[in-house]
Amino acid sequence: MIDKLDREIINILQAGFPLTETPYADVAAQLNIDEEELLKRLARLLEDRILTRFGPMYDVQKLGGAFSLVAIQVPENKFDKVADVVNSYPEVAHNYQRDHDFNMWYVLATETPQQIDKINHDIEKRIGLKVFNMPRLEEYFVGLQLQI
Repeated sequence: MIDKLDREIINILQAGFPLTETPYADVAAQLNIDEEELLKRLARLLEDRILTRFGPMYDVQKLGGAFSLVAIQVPENKFDKVADVVNSYPEVAHNYQRDHDFNMWYVLATETPQQIDKINHDIEKRIGLKVFNMPRLEEYFVGLQLQI
């Protein structure tokens, strides 16, 4: 369960994280709490899976890497096993189940563009199903913030 302060923490952190010598203390000051309280609450939000991740987002392509969206049609009775295989790759940034013929979607983020095809081919061999790679053709920035 989250309270008003947890909501404020999530809302403030969605807007950005200060690049200072004391970023947690700076955020805590905005909330009128101390740094230790902020850190405890962040740890609990992550542990309780209210937040699934807290950290920087890098543009892997600007760092010389690549990313791509991938879809698979997975029989329901094999979904968990396929998800375990897909999720075993550290390059899989996100993996989602959808109510669609293509019911598994994942994002690959790799150090080099060549790794996209290599990893997808490896996954395909391991699961015995066709994977459909959908590289980004154009990028649009949407400043999405979900006020909680």
